[in-house]
Amino acid sequence: MAWQRALGVLLFLVCAPFAGGLLGGLDRKLSARLQGRQGPPVLQPFYDVYKLFHKQTIVVNRLQDFLVGGYFIFSIFTGCLFFSGGDLLLAFFALTLAEIFLFMAACSANSPYSSMGAQRELVQIMSYEPMLLLAAIGLYMITGSFFIDQVADRGISAIAFLPGMFFGLVFVFIIKFRKSPFDISASHHAHQEIVKGLTTELSGSELGLVEVAGWYEDVLLLGLLALFILNRNPWSILAGVATGLACYFLLVLVDNLFPRVRWEKMLNWAWAVTLIFGGTNLLVLALVL
Repeated sequence: MAWQRALGVLLFLVCAPFAGGLLGGLDRKLSARLQGRQGPPVLQPFYDVYKLFHKQTIVVNRLQDFLVGGYFIFSIFTGCLFFSGGDLLLAFFALTLAEIFLFMAACSANSPYSSMGAQRELVQIMSYEPMLLLAAIGLYMITGSFFIDQVADRGISAIAFLPGMFFGLVFVFIIKFRKSPFDISASHHAHQEIVKGLTTELSGSELGLVEVAGWYEDVLLLGLLALFILNRNPWSILAGVATGLACYFLLVLVDNLFPRVRWEKMLNWAWAVTLIFGGTNLLVLALVL
């Protein structure tokens, strides 16, 4: 219904940045405790973004303003499309377009650090995109539709038919959430050898917009995992939220346990998981349905 779509968009616009910021704060706190440190307060990401918006913004060129704005707008548009029950395939394309805007913003700076981060970002996109497309195809095969509200309006959760797709998404989301061992283009940690990668030349409000857009994107990705759990039972909403949070903290644990690998291994591993789990799941569906 129209009011449900409008409510989904409104909740995403208002609640997603707060939820994403809190997840970032819990990520820092948990990572610090795993490393034997006290860590910053849970609300530290909000303090950081507040300071960024009150600092001077040094713009390398005016094109950078436009590209960062494009990344921010399309990140929000993708989430609105998803949580309003729109077309999943279109949401994936819009999400990729948002990443391209960020890639171009890094390239426009003409800095060796941001250029290297941009090149690695392209490799990351090549690594996780096949799994996203396979997941969309798998959901279409069991529902006959790419529309998210129709995928969720079933008697049985999609994960019952797509366990391989779900596992494959969790794996490639290590890349999408920029977690070790695949945090090669940008990182929130000090061990990144290319400084801040994609965002090296961003400052002030521009960097703040990128951070907030990242919060929106994090909530969107967790919503995609929850989609595999949702069904007609209202309690499945709580189960979906719990599943998304459990997967997120699993990624935080992986981030603190494994060292970063070279881009070649990331590409090989991501495609291997996509082929083995996603491809096999798709083949089984084609034979059974």
